[in-house]
Amino acid sequence: MASLTKFLCHSVRNLVRPGLSLRTNVTQCGSAVFTQGRRHQSTAPSEEELQVSYLEGDSQGVVVFGLNRPEAKNSFSRNLAGLLREALQAVKFDQNARVLIIRSVAPGIFCAGADLKERAKMKPSEVGPFVAGLRASLRDIANLPMPVIAAIDGVALGGGMEMALGCDIRVAAVSAKMGLTETKLAIIPGGGGTQNLPRLIGPAKAKELIFTGRAIDGQEAYDIGLVNHVVPQNSNGDAAYQRSLLLAQEIVPQGPVALRVAKIAINRGSQVDLDTGMAIEEACYAQVIPTKDRMEGLMAFKEKRPPRYKGE
Repeated sequence: MASLTKFLCHSVRNLVRPGLSLRTNVTQCGSAVFTQGRRHQSTAPSEEELQVSYLEGDSQGVVVFGLNRPEAKNSFSRNLAGLLREALQAVKFDQNARVLIIRSVAPGIFCAGADLKERAKMKPSEVGPFVAGLRASLRDIANLPMPVIAAIDGVALGGGMEMALGCDIRVAAVSAKMGLTETKLAIIPGGGGTQNLPRLIGPAKAKELIFTGRAIDGQEAYDIGLVNHVVPQNSNGDAAYQRSLLLAQEIVPQGPVALRVAKIAINRGSQVDLDTGMAIEEACYAQVIPTKDRMEGLMAFKEKRPPRYKGE
């Protein structure tokens, strides 16, 4: 066990090592534009499909990915998939990003999955690589170092549901519709749905939903443990997003390194037996002991003041 813990400490240390810090107000990565403190407004329609906002004030440290293809129900086109891939790579190494929220800018939808009109024009040889690339991006969401919240204010089907499954926390409006409906098209979920859904709600219920291709509302999703919170929809159609913001504001003040390490411990530990999971936790705990944030937390407690964590 000691040798396993030593090995895990080395592995976790590599995962926790802080990345690059993006401190400029506007950073351009390929064709995706990142804006500090305001919603991005672009003149290029292809760039408007994904709006990346760095919030300020009470929500400083929160990054929002806003899907914006309302004419196609935010379905994944080649362009949107590429923008998502670029945005994920950028936020992954941004130490200023404490929490990520994925939402729809357009009301009534979250993401309808793959763009079937574009898919119908693909050659069979193109479909496999496209799905593999999209699967990798959805997996990248799960592996981001910061907590990720899916704000589901509308329809989340197929790949859209799989994107939500890759998030750490899901918040849904009662009126939202969620499902892995691929069997209706004579295919199966290809973005991790057959693996992530059973781990979340159990194999039997997951099989029922996938076999039937049924879509369920926010209340039923909450009842079966698919989402963490369910809220009544508001007149603006963004109730799940507003609840996600409140949740993000609760998370942001916590120690950034502790959040990263806790996520690793939970994600890795939930896939192994208990003894190995305890070793993973021990290895993860070892990473927070030498941090400046830990000492700041103790000092703040002693001085009865809010801690000022820097992620160090």
